[in-house]
Amino acid sequence: MKKVAPLRYGVIFKKAFCDVNVFKGFVRDIIGINLEIDTVETEKSFKPTVGDVEIKFDLYAEDKKNRIIVDIQHERHTDHYDRFLYYHCIALVQQIKSASSYRPPLGVYTIVVLTSGDKHKRDVSVIDFDPKDLEGRSLNEIPHKIIYLCPKYLNDKTPLLYREWLQVIDDSLDGKVEESDYHLSEIQSVLDHIEEDDISPTEKYNMIEESYLDEVENKGIKKGIEKGIEKAKYEVALTMLKQGFDIKIISQATHLDEEIISQLLKEQ
Repeated sequence: MKKVAPLRYGVIFKKAFCDVNVFKGFVRDIIGINLEIDTVETEKSFKPTVGDVEIKFDLYAEDKKNRIIVDIQHERHTDHYDRFLYYHCIALVQQIKSASSYRPPLGVYTIVVLTSGDKHKRDVSVIDFDPKDLEGRSLNEIPHKIIYLCPKYLNDKTPLLYREWLQVIDDSLDGKVEESDYHLSEIQSVLDHIEEDDISPTEKYNMIEESYLDEVENKGIKKGIEKGIEKAKYEVALTMLKQGFDIKIISQATHLDEEIISQLLKEQ
């Protein structure tokens, strides 16, 4: 049994899945595409901004044929289907540079991982943009797709290639994973990346901050977020001090003044 940081946290999900081999394996099994890439970007945005809302993709990669987007969401939102449809469309529209052609040069595929599930209780849902005739036959004109994954609803009918990925995401949520249950080398890499002992103080701080942000967003309590984030900063600063980090590095990570951190050091 291995102690791990839950993949519900964006910082942890991105830490694991920005590994090029992990990302390629995930895309291979979920979409069926063998990507040819050297890097995976995190917090990707387009400059200049497309549309009125500036967006960022959690994980982003593209090769000469495909543009792949992966987003992680834990808290349930009534608009998450619309939200990621918007993200997907921006990645399409951004490619159109003139009225001479409305066909994007890259196929766009978006994978959305909903770790807490949603009201429909489906393991996999797909928006397929390809036109179909009245008998449901595809015209094979438009390749773009959005795939929504809800690991919580993994079942016997879930496609075989999806199962191990959905299972490890769901298993990680309680902070413990039995690594012998997994056979894919890419998933073993995921477990190595998220092992509790390898999570840095800054990553722990980001996890705590993310939890408070989610809690406050759900409850609508602005003061709670301020208190919560401040508490998280102090907890992480203390942890970093105990591990011997330099005061300047701690200040950069937590945004606490160096004087405050020095005082914490004296009080240890």
